[in-house]
Amino acid sequence: MRSKITIDLGALRRNVRRLVEVLDGAELWAVLKANAYGHGARDCAGAALDAGASVLCVATVPEALALRGQLPEARVLVLGPADAAEVAQAREARLELTVSSGTVPDGVPVHVKLDTGMGRWGLAELPSLDRQVVGLMTHLATADSDPAFAREQVARFREATDAFSHLTRHAANSAAALRLPESRLDAARCGIALYGLSPFGADAVEDGLEPVLSWQSELVQVKLLRPGDSTGYGRRFVAEQDTWIGVVPVGYADGFRRDLTGTEVIVAGERRPVVGTVSMDAFAVRLDRELAPGTTVTIVGDGVSIDDHARVANTIGYELACGIDSSPERAVRAVTGK
Repeated sequence: MRSKITIDLGALRRNVRRLVEVLDGAELWAVLKANAYGHGARDCAGAALDAGASVLCVATVPEALALRGQLPEARVLVLGPADAAEVAQAREARLELTVSSGTVPDGVPVHVKLDTGMGRWGLAELPSLDRQVVGLMTHLATADSDPAFAREQVARFREATDAFSHLTRHAANSAAALRLPESRLDAARCGIALYGLSPFGADAVEDGLEPVLSWQSELVQVKLLRPGDSTGYGRRFVAEQDTWIGVVPVGYADGFRRDLTGTEVIVAGERRPVVGTVSMDAFAVRLDRELAPGTTVTIVGDGVSIDDHARVANTIGYELACGIDSSPERAVRAVTGK
């Protein structure tokens, strides 16, 4: 078992139901962009809909088309821009598009996006709303870090759109859905929380969420370093005394980043530190005793979260999750809880 990624769709369904409960009448729209944040969009899409999500949201038209064959009747909203050829594809596939600039295309349901403070995609003011406009939206910049500014954005959005309350209005992301009731409006677009990861970099269990992804490997070699011996490129770890280390056949090509030196994984039921330089296809873990090759190493799961690793790497769980490679060439992928 070089690298095994397990996706628990039962946990995802429970997360969806938890978010539906939190939203208290607003619809939950499941964000599945970037292959469902690395969790597998095809598997997660059906589970999210089964558990109560109303709409599937993706970043690009090709992402939407990949889902359309599997889910011919689902509402699928493309959050990113689309060129003329993609608009034609969207029209044929009955997708919904986001308009952040330019003109509103004909013959396809559209959600017009206002920039209320993100300073990225979005219009400064509403254009003339044709009949194909079915929704109005904005995106919150600081719902996870500065709720006061997020509330200002929600207030601006409400002021600009109150005259069009017959249209579906949506602003909340995962953080806002969990913390800012006034942002929930008609629907909330939740991504990271679906997968049991915290938008706040904290323990998602505090919000009643369960991790969906777990990741395991094994020790393929165990060796004793004598004082002065090192492991890995650059000799970043040099043993000061007799030290057992285990080599795990996972590296930054698999999404276990080079800056994860110092994080912890579970070996034989115990947390053990990653030492030395993480290489493309391997990392080393310091052991407290000799263990047999083949001993299971849990990289994510059993109390070690993606957010734990993210704090070591000085990044966010979103980035690490999206970077995990579960392709057949690098990993075994298992889906449970169907």
